Amino acid sequence: MENFFSVLGGMGTMATESFVRLINHRINAHKDQDYLNYVLFNHATVPDRTAYILDNEADSPLPYLLDDIEKQNLLKPNFIVLTCNTAHYFFDTIQGATDIPVLHMPRETAQKLKQDNPEGGKVAFLGTEGSVKAGVYQKELERQGFEVLIPNKELQTKVNNLIYRDVKEKDFINKELYLEILSDVFDVLGCQHVVLGCTELSLVQEEMKVTPYPVTDAQSILADLTIELALKSRSSD
Repeated sequence: MENFFSVLGGMGTMATESFVRLINHRINAHKDQDYLNYVLFNHATVPDRTAYILDNEADSPLPYLLDDIEKQNLLKPNFIVLTCNTAHYFFDTIQGATDIPVLHMPRETAQKLKQDNPEGGKVAFLGTEGSVKAGVYQKELERQGFEVLIPNKELQTKVNNLIYRDVKEKDFINKELYLEILSDVFDVLGCQHVVLGCTELSLVQEEMKVTPYPVTDAQSILADLTIELALKSRSSD
């Protein structure tokens, strides 16, 4: 197979399925050959990223991710898509293990938000506690001139429940809780923007389709970029 990319996913599996569904549905396909060439690594047994970031005594995901990169080096895709937001905590080490470009979801998201909102403003970052502690999104958003709101304990608990209790454990799209979180961010805390920095949150947003609030979904931005790069590679063949 020529001109393909690889997806390093499985963190979690349903969220990875959501990403793949996005890229498949956003392609203007009229026959089999119109779809994109890609290889999916659904590495579901990678240890929990947040558990390690919060407690370095926990099993580290990094050796598992580096083993995946080693295997992808043999396949030689055009680029690698890392669909787990929290795993970007290890981005520099992952990119250092390969000459193949790895797409940086937080950076691309911050740049797109700035492009769409050059006036800046106050943005809430919603993700796992691991992503919050890692500070990757906060760094990229502040670099683009945004004031970043980090959830307080009460709001983070709601986000945790939506991610882990509802989506991961029960495969339940809790639309009511999601709208409550967005209301807290915009109506109570006075943010102008919100960034969804967790693929489980992206899955909820995908199911919602429309919300009364402006939402920047990192996974959606990553999907669009993936399609753009894949089609560019195909056209240059």
